[in-house]
Amino acid sequence: MKAIRRFTVRPVLPDALHPLSDLARNLRWSWHAETRDLFQSVDPERWTASDGDPVRLLGSVPPRRLAELAEDRRFLRRLAAVADDLRDYVTGERWYQTQTQIPDLPAAIAYFSPEFGITAALPQYSGGLGILAGDHLKAASDLGVPLIGVGLLYRHGYFRQSLSRDGWQQEHYPVLDPNELPLVPLRESDGTPAQVTLALPGGRALRARIWLAQVGRVPLLMLDSDVEENDLGERGVTDRLYGGGSEHRLLQEMLLGIGGVRAVRTYCRLTGHAQPEVFHTNEGHAGFLGLERIAELADGHDGLDFDAALESVRAGTVFTTHTPVPAGIDRFDRELVAHHFGPDAELPRIDVERILGLGMETYPGGEPNLFNMAVMGLRLGQRANGVSLLHGHVSREMFSGLWPGFDPDEVPITSVTNGVHAPTWVAPEVFRLGARQIGAQRTEDAMTVGGSDRWDAVADIADQEIWDLRRVLREQLVLEVRERLYASWRQRGAGTAELGWIDGVLDPDVLTIGFARRVPSYKRLTLMLRDRDRLMDLLLHAERPIQIVVAGKAHPADDGGKRLVQELVRFADDPRVRHRIVFLPDYGMAMAQKLYPGCDIWLNNPLRPLEACGTSGMKAALNGCLNLSVLDGWWDEWFQPDFGWAIPTADGTDGGPPTRSAVGEDDDRRDELEAAALYELLEQRVAPRFYERGQHGLPDRWIEMVRQTLTHLGPKVLAGRMVREYVERLYAPAARAHRALAPEAARELAAWKSRVRAAWPRVTVDHLEASAATTTAELGTTLSLRVRVALADLAPDDVEVQAVSGRVDSQDRIADASCVPLKPAGGPDLEGRWVYEGPLSLDRTGPFGYTVRILPTHRLLASGAELGLVTMPSEEAEEEAGVLMR
Repeated sequence: MKAIRRFTVRPVLPDALHPLSDLARNLRWSWHAETRDLFQSVDPERWTASDGDPVRLLGSVPPRRLAELAEDRRFLRRLAAVADDLRDYVTGERWYQTQTQIPDLPAAIAYFSPEFGITAALPQYSGGLGILAGDHLKAASDLGVPLIGVGLLYRHGYFRQSLSRDGWQQEHYPVLDPNELPLVPLRESDGTPAQVTLALPGGRALRARIWLAQVGRVPLLMLDSDVEENDLGERGVTDRLYGGGSEHRLLQEMLLGIGGVRAVRTYCRLTGHAQPEVFHTNEGHAGFLGLERIAELADGHDGLDFDAALESVRAGTVFTTHTPVPAGIDRFDRELVAHHFGPDAELPRIDVERILGLGMETYPGGEPNLFNMAVMGLRLGQRANGVSLLHGHVSREMFSGLWPGFDPDEVPITSVTNGVHAPTWVAPEVFRLGARQIGAQRTEDAMTVGGSDRWDAVADIADQEIWDLRRVLREQLVLEVRERLYASWRQRGAGTAELGWIDGVLDPDVLTIGFARRVPSYKRLTLMLRDRDRLMDLLLHAERPIQIVVAGKAHPADDGGKRLVQELVRFADDPRVRHRIVFLPDYGMAMAQKLYPGCDIWLNNPLRPLEACGTSGMKAALNGCLNLSVLDGWWDEWFQPDFGWAIPTADGTDGGPPTRSAVGEDDDRRDELEAAALYELLEQRVAPRFYERGQHGLPDRWIEMVRQTLTHLGPKVLAGRMVREYVERLYAPAARAHRALAPEAARELAAWKSRVRAAWPRVTVDHLEASAATTTAELGTTLSLRVRVALADLAPDDVEVQAVSGRVDSQDRIADASCVPLKPAGGPDLEGRWVYEGPLSLDRTGPFGYTVRILPTHRLLASGAELGLVTMPSEEAEEEAGVLMR
């Protein structure tokens, strides 16, 4: 019998236990072991049944047990200590409050993301982007960074995955009741739920309630369109993460960006929280936030026009791109976007053409009728970054069309390599090992604040302790896998009598390899199946067997990804190998927290350079798991043979910028070569190293690699390191720029840019000559450059004339360029032209070349490339300058 209405009956806690409610509603419990231990002691069986969710636990504990605890003095002392610890954590000074050496720290930062992976108890994530966003919030909380998170509350979250009998992925969308989640509604002063409203075409409206998740010190605002005031279509806007068609996604992203800014303003008004000075857009989905902020400035008492408001908004905006491929970016038809803005829709006082101009692909190679959310993010953000060194390079190449005339290396996109939140991902056993070595507080500080380049204390841990720890973690994983595999087979329709073999699945003494991630084609889930006989030999080797645990979800609309999952599942179902390779459905945070620590090897074999960063291997490394990966993402940056292996790729690269593959466009041949390289590594190097024993019966060389992993990678892969970099390199400069762009300065900068753009077609390099004291080009020789330029209506203060020099390749392209400004020699001539002069030192041997160029310059620009304007010498001027010297 089905209920006609569902609602949540909340428990009534005795007065003495009221702090339990506060602890349950602050998601710090998800990474604070003492708080979780306290909740477990309330009722161990119900704690397990609630999947470690304090809100569900408290909703299930009988009143009699609560009454007992209210009289239990020992429990009350523990409760008081944990509650006091949370109070100190939330209110006390942390790293951010002590950074007096960093000028212009922002009073607050708003961080927008379409998904957040905080805990399995709040399933609002699909993969790496959401987990990264969750780790960003947690690390900001640990560091005391005044962040406000902004996202959407999806009533169905992302799908739950199961398998059919023949291994086909099936999706399920359980309905989430916000009242059963660790959330509270944000309320107005009169007690009514706080809402934001967006105008839709045809006089309709999209309303959304604001829910609040407290992530340690950081509030996370989540917008929920499932409110009674909305029509049925609008109620479904926040139904599913990454679901629906183009218009559905557009409405989600308008709600996230425009509604998100309005939610932040409401939250700050109601709580007194400082207004953000910096807005950080985590991927392009929230890009519309910049439009709302432009509208605020245009409608405010200063009444800025669009151009001035744009400059003010850009100054305080940081944009992070996470995708290395154009296909990973949301793009909408021009007409669809135009339909949702303007007089009859949202932001009615902004000219629709100005809105469209921010996102249109008006550059060589772009599609002029598509509105690109990443392009808008870059045009609205004065500061932008990729998420690893290699991804920064790929991003500068991919978006170089926005800065014509500049080499990709000069495109103003930097990189901050991702990190992971150690207290979330480090197994308690690993933490306790560190605490025994250096104390619990120092271990916690090392994992949260970080700051050191090495964890040298790891060197003092005995080999036997490390090896015993690795076996304990592997054994825990074996038990977890068997339990999950049994449940999966039952879902697939198998009877209990068929499943006795599961008790023998995996062996806690066998080399264990993990592979878990989303299943787009570029991550190559099935590369390991390329030569099935060779893989089978590895799995069943008499002396050096391996075992593999695989997990991953394909997007519901990606039948190609689902076929890859089915191919892997069918291989793992083979009775000959099913005890050595398993596929676990429904990959999520809870599974991952057991999987990373229990594996000896973390495998990653994407198509290089399509992995922007890839943080799963970081989480594994923090638990002493070694990485076996293609040199892509973060592994390209930090790999050393002391603590892992690099899978050779068909392009023959040993790291650095990607080159054209030696096999060209032959994907099949490339996969064949790279799979063979993977098998060879496993056969010849990885498995022998694991099973090799020293004089004390331990795998000494393997243990040393574990020690090197923890010593060298541990402090690098921390989310604390990542957030500190954002603060120092992006947030503080953005806050400084935001404060400098007061209304009058914004108007001045906008007017200056308009004047420069109008004059630039008439800015030219007309004549270039060089002379030297000697006739030969020898190391140490100094050339005297003399350049005649036309500046049209501009003055020398508006431009910088530069000499650009460096090594040249066979195509005469300058590499590792150095730029030296030239200075005007006197005033303009009768034709209004200016002469610039300066020295050029020949400071390196070998092929060498130089050129000159003119760039706009202004004190409020973040880089010389910001306007995308550059003037190079005309062909006539190049001929006058003579040939490049070699």
